[in-house]
Amino acid sequence: MSKPHERPRKIAIVGATGAVGEVLLRVLEARNFPVGELRPLASERSVGTTIRFRGETLPVELARPEAFDGLDFVFFAATGELSRTLGPEVGKRGGIAIDKSATWRMHADVPLVIPEVNGAAVEKHKGIISNPNCTTTPFVMALEPLRRLSKLRRAVVTTFQSVTGAGLPGIEELESQQRAIHEHRPIPKPEKFAGQIANNVLPLCETFRDDAYSTEEVKLLFETRKIMDEPAFEVAMTCVRVPVPVSHSMTVLLETERPIAPDDARRALAAFPGVIVMDDPARNIFPTPADATGRDEVFVGRIRRDLTSDRLWLWVVGDNLRKGAATNAVQIAEELLRRGLR
Repeated sequence: MSKPHERPRKIAIVGATGAVGEVLLRVLEARNFPVGELRPLASERSVGTTIRFRGETLPVELARPEAFDGLDFVFFAATGELSRTLGPEVGKRGGIAIDKSATWRMHADVPLVIPEVNGAAVEKHKGIISNPNCTTTPFVMALEPLRRLSKLRRAVVTTFQSVTGAGLPGIEELESQQRAIHEHRPIPKPEKFAGQIANNVLPLCETFRDDAYSTEEVKLLFETRKIMDEPAFEVAMTCVRVPVPVSHSMTVLLETERPIAPDDARRALAAFPGVIVMDDPARNIFPTPADATGRDEVFVGRIRRDLTSDRLWLWVVGDNLRKGAATNAVQIAEELLRRGLR
């Protein structure tokens, strides 16, 4: 006899043809999520295309309120505008929306969840649960094991973010520019990014605010505080776009109330679910985006004490399409099932 959480559920993916939507389909298959019915949904320009799921070809339908009738879960892997207009419709029809966009993350009534860190927050949902930003998730995953050793005070972070953080248009722009360079042609005018990304780095992700911080940067501060329920935790940050296809990396300089020895940090990180420590400098062992791509774990290395203080240095890498988006979303649904909330 099957267990209640194994009962087939009816789900939809809004944005099923996008970068995160495609990975969501693979993650649902790989994790054997109990999908009884799958409805791939998208905006008008993708209607009529098809996706493949568990050996079947399914037509993509228009994302509209009526498409959510009778569903258990709706994964939003599309634009913030679709999440804003359609997200509340899911709850009205008895389902739960799990949204990867920034639309609902800082809304007081919407839980912002990383299941390994604050899984119990799903119990407070009112029809929508938000997925953190793809940089916030690996950052918090690396912080949480250390927070359990000593209270967090401050972190200084520099991120190195892959082009798929901007979706399929990001990887298409990088590849187009790389081809032009290889063929000795003029580089096409950038459309997705603020400047040339091939053979270059851009100290900007998304757009600048009036205070000269980018919208991507402030997410690291405010989302981290909400997830960890640490309103006084200080995060100073710079986000950089780099010509890497998949996986975000970051340096973290962490200050805690009680200094944490590097060996203690390694043990705590290695014991935490979803974290892998790769840290042997003498043998050139440390995580890179290539190591993390296609994996659900967050990788941590270069763990060392700062030369001028008792603070701790970390190097953190995670696949922005998997744990940074799709995998975390599926884990949220699994957490709801585990707690009998669906």
